[in-house]
Amino acid sequence: MKNKSYIGISFIILVFGIIFIPKIINRIKNNDVTKIDRLNTPGQSETSEDLLVKIGKAPKFSLTNQKGETITNENYNGKVYLVEFFFSTCPTICPIMNKNMVELQNHFENQSEFGIVSITINPAHDTSEVLKEHAEHLGVKNPNWNFLTGDKDYIYDLANKGFSIFAGENKESEGGFEHSGLFALIDKNGNIRSRKDEFGNPIVYYDGIEATGIQALKQDIKVLLEEK
Repeated sequence: MKNKSYIGISFIILVFGIIFIPKIINRIKNNDVTKIDRLNTPGQSETSEDLLVKIGKAPKFSLTNQKGETITNENYNGKVYLVEFFFSTCPTICPIMNKNMVELQNHFENQSEFGIVSITINPAHDTSEVLKEHAEHLGVKNPNWNFLTGDKDYIYDLANKGFSIFAGENKESEGGFEHSGLFALIDKNGNIRSRKDEFGNPIVYYDGIEATGIQALKQDIKVLLEEK
C-alpha cells in the first residue's frame, strides 16, 4: 500500500512540474513574478474602468472649511479626491485615519488635481477655528484639503443617507460618537469609484485604517489621476 501511495504522490508531482514549472520560468523571464500577487492590479489590456467600478455620483455638499470659506462639491470638479467623516477629539480611529490621510497627501504632493475632504461629525465643537488648528497640527499642506463643518443634521444625512458611511452619536462610546473608518474615492467627474474584491464585487469604500487600504488607494488614485 505504501508503494502505491508513493507512486501516486510521484505522479502528482510530475504532473505539477510539467504544467506549472514552465509557466513560473516564463514569468521570471518576463519580470512578471509579482503581477498576479498585487491586489487587483490591472493587466496591460485593462482600462481604468475595468479596474475601478463606477458606483454612482457622489452626493452634493456645501459646508464651511477651516478658513471660514464655503466649500461645495463643485470646488472638486476636475479633481480626484477622498472623503472621510471624523471628529477632532476622537480618541480611537480618527488619529489613524488622519495619519493615513497625511501619508496620502505626501504621496501625491506634486499632484495639483488631488484633494481631500474631511467632514466633522461633531460640528458643535469642531468650528472653523478648531479645524484650522487641527489641520495645522497634522501638517496639512495640500491646498485642496478642506476640513468641513456645518449643520449637524445636514452632515449626518450626508454621511448616512448620501454616502451610506455610518456616523452617529453614542454617549457610551469613547469620545461620544461612532463612525466608520472608510474613505470614499471620487474621480474627476464626481463619480464614486472603487476596485473589486477577490470575487469580482465592488468594495465601494476603502479601509482608511489598515495599511492594505492605503496601499490600494495609492494605486487607484494614480490610475484616476491619469484618466482623461
